[in-house]
Amino acid sequence: MQTHDFKMPPLEWIRAFEAAARCGSFTAAAAETGLTQSAISQRIGNLEKLLGSALFLRRARSIHLTIEGEAWLPHVRASLDGLRDSSEALFGANRGRLAISASQSIIELWLMPRLQQLREITNAQISVQTMVLGSHSAPQDEVLRIRYGSGDWPHHYKRKLYSEQIVPVASPELANRAGHWTEWPRIACSGPRPGWNDWAAQFSIPTTPVPGFRFDVFQSALGAAKAGMGVFLASLPLCQADIAAGSLVRLGKQTIHHHETYWLLASRDALSRTQWEALETVI
Repeated sequence: MQTHDFKMPPLEWIRAFEAAARCGSFTAAAAETGLTQSAISQRIGNLEKLLGSALFLRRARSIHLTIEGEAWLPHVRASLDGLRDSSEALFGANRGRLAISASQSIIELWLMPRLQQLREITNAQISVQTMVLGSHSAPQDEVLRIRYGSGDWPHHYKRKLYSEQIVPVASPELANRAGHWTEWPRIACSGPRPGWNDWAAQFSIPTTPVPGFRFDVFQSALGAAKAGMGVFLASLPLCQADIAAGSLVRLGKQTIHHHETYWLLASRDALSRTQWEALETVI
């Protein structure tokens, strides 16, 4: 009985299939790849003819993967990822410049102590950009972004900086004040972290006194606490250096373990795989 070897589809046909499956339309896949919609459609049609199986169900205004298309897609993605990674490892060069976007507080309290080491291990010129206040989005572009959240961004590279822990802190002078710290003046900070109402609900303390100072930047609120202006519910990883230096005192052992924290996010276009793996050794 005569047998025929399986004919491998051209790579450009496979890439058209993956792009259309990921983007959800031939038009979007065409825009991403720099081809026309008809070129994408033709390549996928040729691929389906070669494989002898439909990969998409075509509707008037949408496309959907067939069972065969859904089954093949993970293998296609794994193969394309492996090809890209191996090509980069063997022939690619590290990015000569890296841009990092973060809030001013994260830049000063977390990034700055690590910045020199980051430059050395990535062998790149690093540009640091202050994130616009209130902008928590994280577009996939050529910028490494540090954002606060639960980590559900679609970026290829993602790394949690630390596990968030909220603790009350105060200056040494205020910590020596008579009475229990829950009765002392309070400082509040706007943002996604748990605040005084969350602390009161979890540990059954009064919601008063109302904070006498409220800031929209974590670093400013921390500075007010170091100046003795009140008790602040701070991120322990971000104020650990001040506690170790004695400029802040942690009050009690109670802690709120928050499910959100800061993440470092990057697309494949932002840096090489080698540079990302080097970054993971520092963060």
